[in-house]
Amino acid sequence: MSTTLPPEIPTPTGTPAAVTAIPPDRLDDDAQAADAQTPHDSMGDAADGTDPDWDELDDWDDPPWWASDWAAVLVTSIVAHLIVVLTLALVRLHQPVEEQVALMAAKSENVPDPVNLIDTLQYSDDPEESIGADSLSVSEAATATAIEFAEIAEIPSPVDTPPVDFGQVIASEVFSQPVAPMQRLTNQKGKVGEGTQGAAGAIDRITFEILKSMEERPTLVAWLFDQSGSLHRQRQQIIGRFDRIYEELGIVQENDERFKERKGADVPLLTSIVGFGQTVQLYNEKPSDDLGAIKQIINSINVDSSGVERVFTAVEEAANEFKRFRRNTGDGPARNVIFIVVTDERGDDAERLERAIGTCRRYAIPVHVIGVPAPFGREHTYVKYVDPDPRFDQSARWAEVDQGPETLLPERVQVGFTGDFQQEPTVDSGFGPYALTRLCYETGGIYFTVHPNRNMNRAVYRGEVDPYASDLRYFFDPDVMSRYRPDYLSPKDYLEFVRQSPLRQALVQAARMKPAQGIDAPRTRFVKRNDAGLVADLTRAQQDAAKLEPTLLMMAQTLMPGMEHRSDETSPRWQAGFDLAMGRVLAQKVRTETYNAMLAKAKRGMAFSDAKNNTWVLKPADEITVGSRWQREAETAKTLLQSVVDNHPKTPWALLASQELSTPIGWQWTEQFTAPDPPRPNRPGNNNPNPRPPRDDQARMLQKAPTRPIPKL
Repeated sequence: MSTTLPPEIPTPTGTPAAVTAIPPDRLDDDAQAADAQTPHDSMGDAADGTDPDWDELDDWDDPPWWASDWAAVLVTSIVAHLIVVLTLALVRLHQPVEEQVALMAAKSENVPDPVNLIDTLQYSDDPEESIGADSLSVSEAATATAIEFAEIAEIPSPVDTPPVDFGQVIASEVFSQPVAPMQRLTNQKGKVGEGTQGAAGAIDRITFEILKSMEERPTLVAWLFDQSGSLHRQRQQIIGRFDRIYEELGIVQENDERFKERKGADVPLLTSIVGFGQTVQLYNEKPSDDLGAIKQIINSINVDSSGVERVFTAVEEAANEFKRFRRNTGDGPARNVIFIVVTDERGDDAERLERAIGTCRRYAIPVHVIGVPAPFGREHTYVKYVDPDPRFDQSARWAEVDQGPETLLPERVQVGFTGDFQQEPTVDSGFGPYALTRLCYETGGIYFTVHPNRNMNRAVYRGEVDPYASDLRYFFDPDVMSRYRPDYLSPKDYLEFVRQSPLRQALVQAARMKPAQGIDAPRTRFVKRNDAGLVADLTRAQQDAAKLEPTLLMMAQTLMPGMEHRSDETSPRWQAGFDLAMGRVLAQKVRTETYNAMLAKAKRGMAFSDAKNNTWVLKPADEITVGSRWQREAETAKTLLQSVVDNHPKTPWALLASQELSTPIGWQWTEQFTAPDPPRPNRPGNNNPNPRPPRDDQARMLQKAPTRPIPKL
């Protein structure tokens, strides 16, 4: 069926005026589809054939208000604001509140300090030979409270300031802190240079170390005795001191409940004896606490006459023997182990030093040495020997022994020609032999320099030296010498330390050169009987001096590079050593060369001011008349030597420098008269040179005891 549409469709109210025309064929298809899908009764008036109201159609097309865009925006805004408001409501604002501080001071009660009363006093029956005790350290109080360390310990005295309304307070004096000695630093592993007059003083100090060890845990003490004959008397002194040691330890055991509960393996103190010489011998394989048995073992030690002391081998083997006591048992080692070495030489197996140090440090075994002082800058010294057997001659003789030096390499030049022609004295270095002292230092022990004739106030002469003691003329205060401690380094580290400074290199190289000893006592008196004889005597004297000049010249050239680095050196020991070496070498060089020049001047001819004089005498003088070059070198030598005296007083360096300065460096000729030798008279008694003694002297003459050679010490 065809449907004819009206020519135009009226424009609905509220719609655009222009409507696009729909093609007729498209419209017919749409109409049919609409009739098929839309019920006619829902069209209202359209079902009746009337046109629908366009206003009603508009109402059908508009969405509800809650589905419109503006409603969505409104709801979103409200929700967002609510979230913000709730969030801000949950945030807490902190306002600073000023706290009210109330100070309350309670009145302190006057409580008296507790007083510890000493219940037991022990004194020695032996008379004290000198005032004071070398075993007591004056720096203990400073170390206990010090917060800083210095070369010299200082304990400030308290300053009482009276209360005043106004005034000055010297803060540096009121609040000064105690200063502990540098040697008490924590990296100071051991102590060196503890000087005593006898083995008894060292034993008393070691007893204190044993007591401290026993407070920690049971202790084993191993005594390592040098078996040489020179230590026989010292061993007897130590045996006599054993009673006091164990008596003091017995007092501790009685007063300490812990010691009463220990039995068998927990005995507080065990002792073992080791002897060494050419070989090492363990005298009691099972350590003992029987004092009588221990003293008997020491008395039975055989004398080793080989002259060899393998002390470092003995220390290493003893450490391996007793290391079982140092193994950890859960609560720490079973025992502390302490080594005490008694010897009077430096040891002949220094190549075992590093191994001995490593073994003792691995098992934490401190090594204490009761030894001898090393001679200053020398390897050898002389010991006063008296035959221990009274059946033989008891007169004193002097035997050479090895007791030095105190350093790894020589640090002192050897020059022997001085203006007064006296033999240079052997003096105390203030320390023990290098290897043994370093063993104590590295393991946390103490080296005791024992000399029975130690006197720091005056010289000690040979007649005063006790038997088996070394010939040392001068001794020095250990507190002063603590600033001049040698460098206890391994050989590798020591060489590296020396190479870091041209001054140290120069000093060590010069000290290792052969000694400049060509003239023991140069000839200074020349009698002129005739011109030819005088010239011959002067020529022979020149030849002796000429042998010494090259060595002194080489020493001076070796030391000269160090002069530019004197201000860079900070070690007092190296400063004093270099200045003394350079000053002495220059002084000896000028003395020798001007001596030769003065002899040459005399060979050219000199006239006596007094015609009756016939002898020329060469005497030391401050002036140098043979050359300005020698005058300049002499002034440099005096300046260096005087700096040693001023900057390093009361030391071996200052002593030798002052002796060098006491003798003028130059020379001058003086003249004298020498009478001709009188003729020798004829001897009475048929020219018998030994007249018979009087009869009373013959009756008193006794047969002299036989003499046997000095054994190797």
